Amino acid sequence: MKEKIISKASEMFLKLGFKSVTMDDIAGEMCISKKTIYKYFCNKELLIEESTTTVHKEIHEIINTIISKNYNAIEENFEIRKMFKEMFQSSDDSPIYQLKKHYPEIYEIVIAREINECNTTFEQNIIKGIQQGYYRENINIKNYIQFYYNLVFTIKENISSEKEGQQIELEVLEYHTRAMATPAGVIELEKQLLNYTK
Repeated sequence: MKEKIISKASEMFLKLGFKSVTMDDIAGEMCISKKTIYKYFCNKELLIEESTTTVHKEIHEIINTIISKNYNAIEENFEIRKMFKEMFQSSDDSPIYQLKKHYPEIYEIVIAREINECNTTFEQNIIKGIQQGYYRENINIKNYIQFYYNLVFTIKENISSEKEGQQIELEVLEYHTRAMATPAGVIELEKQLLNYTK
């Protein structure tokens, strides 16, 4: 039952917002009593913590699945971008923005977790792109990871509209890729941008 509550709560939090969804809403949606939820979670904050942990795991499992498909480095980033677009398309407000605004302590935990995972993913992608000839060999990988991470998370933290945020994130991905790309990388980027907007 605990896993079912976390699953339903995660779905509702991402779709309707961390602030607006109440324990009553979750109980009503699941056709159980609020008392049943409180049996597993003494307060809403604890349920949000568990939900964000679950969503984090799901996202990174999907990312690892995408990486295992051996796309080229640029295509891989666009496939990950598509995954985020599909996962959050029903959200009006950015979940990260809401978390920072209403539950800052939980937000800090989420961000600390993301820094480790994202830095590893970004680094692997850049190394792969250099080996494939899509990214320039002389770039400072550590700095480029930092640039990209700062850009993406500044958007997530400060733009409340999920749709607007996703559009800007696509532009950031283009900006990031062009900054690293070889002539072959630019050709691949143009191809991916064309496919993405279709």
